[in-house]
Amino acid sequence: MTSALILGLAPSWAQAQSQEWPSRAVRLVVPYPAGGGVDVLARALAQKLQDKWGQAVTVDNRPGANTLVGTEAVARATDGHTLLFTTDATFTINPHLYARLPYDLDRDFAPVTHLVSFSQMLVVNAEFPAKTLNELVTLARQKPGSLSYASYGPGSQPQLATEMIKQKTGTFIVHIPYRGIPQAVMAVVSNEVPMTWSGIPSARAHLASGKIRALAYGGKTRSSAYPEVPTVGELGFAEVDANVWVGLFAPASTPAATVQKIHRDTLAVITEPDFRRREVEGKAYDFAGQGPEEFKRYIARESDSRKITLKASGAKIE
Repeated sequence: MTSALILGLAPSWAQAQSQEWPSRAVRLVVPYPAGGGVDVLARALAQKLQDKWGQAVTVDNRPGANTLVGTEAVARATDGHTLLFTTDATFTINPHLYARLPYDLDRDFAPVTHLVSFSQMLVVNAEFPAKTLNELVTLARQKPGSLSYASYGPGSQPQLATEMIKQKTGTFIVHIPYRGIPQAVMAVVSNEVPMTWSGIPSARAHLASGKIRALAYGGKTRSSAYPEVPTVGELGFAEVDANVWVGLFAPASTPAATVQKIHRDTLAVITEPDFRRREVEGKAYDFAGQGPEEFKRYIARESDSRKITLKASGAKIE
């Protein structure tokens, strides 16, 4: 067979390989505890992909160490059917937060698709005396070290956002890390800790019940779901970064044609009108849908920006 003929057959062979995938059950690793907004989205997506692929798609929650535990599990996977469903923390925060990572993000992973983005809200217990962010800052100045805030670990968005506020205002608020955002929000609901930052899906029920209140929204513009809540920019804290994106990744050994197939199939699910209305717009997420190459460039830009934020916050783990 001539080399020209071989080259001519290569694209169709790669396409055939991608069409055969998956040939067995697919594992979707979520490096966060069950019950949070990221986990809920992953499970909704898994069910639809299972229907599309005709193979079981299971969600495997592997929380711990600000996503390092679950991410390493995917980096070490060799079955060809394990994917990573994670947030920006894994790829744009952790590389600048940790002195060493147990994997190489560029070498070990292939970006598949940027699914959605969302902004977090600063929420406080209903009995917390401050009714605005400025009142919170005043209270922190009056009683240094008497206030605390919950996060889902060092380098998480709640920690970075609060540290930026502390740096700008010269206040001292104690950091209390929890296992995940559901646990951090529940700590605020029970008044174990007075405040945290949360995505709307994890906070909505507690806001509706009146157990917590929202003081600020991390987006550039107000949320359509809570238009009465001012943005951090409106309140004089435009440098505060409380934005999160969610993406899907495959081990770097995954064939490019398979990566493209996963992207196409995932995009088909997330743009299906009922799914988008219920799981994206209904959860106050912003649809993204970037493919592998565009997503890779986006991650690089975000990583450069987060490096500056982390340096300003002083957060570092040796």
